[in-house]
Amino acid sequence: MEILIDYRDDIGDKSWEEDIHNACERTLVHLGMNPEDYEVSISFVGDEEIRELNNEYREKDSVTDVLSFPMEMDFPIKPMPLGDVVINLDRAKQQAEEYGHSVKRELIYLLVHSILHLNGFDHEDEEDKAEMRLSEEAIMGDLDLNRG
Repeated sequence: MEILIDYRDDIGDKSWEEDIHNACERTLVHLGMNPEDYEVSISFVGDEEIRELNNEYREKDSVTDVLSFPMEMDFPIKPMPLGDVVINLDRAKQQAEEYGHSVKRELIYLLVHSILHLNGFDHEDEEDKAEMRLSEEAIMGDLDLNRG
């Protein structure tokens, strides 16, 4: 799997890269996909940049924890780009403290959540939300990063 990581303004911890790679692979394997066939781009940003992106692309003038931008291609190439993940590291740190777990665990959860979005998962209604949560929990369990 090819993973392109952009540490905007030196935001992020490069020691997480192996965990990021494992999370991406486990998520695709969970979905029955061959990780070697795919590529994902991940950017770590702060509150200000994610607010700008959220406003520009979703018309929501607010800070969020993660954004997913699926890539839709009409022709097959390998590795096939799944899309872009933008993680707000400021919010991830805040949520990790609120939930009482590590920043790494929160970061990986947001990444798994976002990759599921890149593959068509959503949480707009209760049935879809339940399906997405089951997948998230299974993947986080595979990564030995369950809650608590």
